[in-house]
Amino acid sequence: MYVLGIESSCDETGVALVKAGDQPVPRLLAHALHSQIDMHQAYGGVVPELASRDHIRRVLPLAQQVLGAAGLPLDAVEVVAYTRGPGLAGALLVGAGVACALGAALDRPVVGVHHLEGHLLSPFLSADPPEFPFIALLVSGGHTQLMRVDGVGAYELLGETIDDAAGEAFDKSAKLLGLGYPGGPALARLAEFGDAASFALPRPLLHSGKLDFSFAGLKTAVRVQLGKLGPNVCEQSRADLAAATQAAIVDVLVAKSLAALKASGLKRLVVAGGVGANRALRDRLDAECRKRGVRVHYPELHLCTDNGAMIALAAAMRLESGRAEARRDYAFDVKPRWELGTA
Repeated sequence: MYVLGIESSCDETGVALVKAGDQPVPRLLAHALHSQIDMHQAYGGVVPELASRDHIRRVLPLAQQVLGAAGLPLDAVEVVAYTRGPGLAGALLVGAGVACALGAALDRPVVGVHHLEGHLLSPFLSADPPEFPFIALLVSGGHTQLMRVDGVGAYELLGETIDDAAGEAFDKSAKLLGLGYPGGPALARLAEFGDAASFALPRPLLHSGKLDFSFAGLKTAVRVQLGKLGPNVCEQSRADLAAATQAAIVDVLVAKSLAALKASGLKRLVVAGGVGANRALRDRLDAECRKRGVRVHYPELHLCTDNGAMIALAAAMRLESGRAEARRDYAFDVKPRWELGTA
């Protein structure tokens, strides 16, 4: 079964083709991605209308590129999958509309996929795929969640952010530090030259006894520290504050993940989403989990950001597990707000 996946939830247009049914885990044949970072940099963040228009321009050429790389004609596609939500409404409508039009033109079924489920399952495309059950740390954009995963579609929410997510804490702190968009990677690069011990920043809810997250106060603490430093902050102080900010976020994510593992008794952790590419987070999790005999699984670095491969994969795994039904009516809607547990 060849599944074509289309991702258009925010500022990246992704298309991919996976093959399922002849191996334990669907196999990625080809994928292509266009990032809108350069376009949105001038505005310091994503402009939804511009994002939607750019998706329209990119999605079909990317689909042609993927099919060419896989060496398959368009009519070889057996299922068309798309991101149904959550995300920007206009951007989601582009992917959904193109997917359903392709399905109708080819007389192939279509499947709407939850964006976070795509991230959650993306490590199954890695060289070291996980096995069920596991604890999942989802750190993607505006989402920070801990979940127990017993199988495809069997997700139990253990904790989530009550305000800013980890990715937002990275981006907002980076903006305060005068760094460019996207802020998270820029802050991580600057942090490499800093001393995290130079500033005492809070670790929100670290000792709450619960698995929920809160990062809004951390952003405020960064602003306060910058105010104390005055208008002419030297580059070393900026690097130190970036390092302290990253350390605070990593400390909370690691502590909560370890607490979830201990409470569940599971010995397998999956980390997915854009923040999962952060090297400091990976190093800390690897070290702490090694001490506890816990296996940690990540997506390949090029699949940490939004991409079509994770959408095609999630659709294929849902279909194989009987958790999804491929539709042929081609009527579609999108869900800009959509809880993963209801998918």
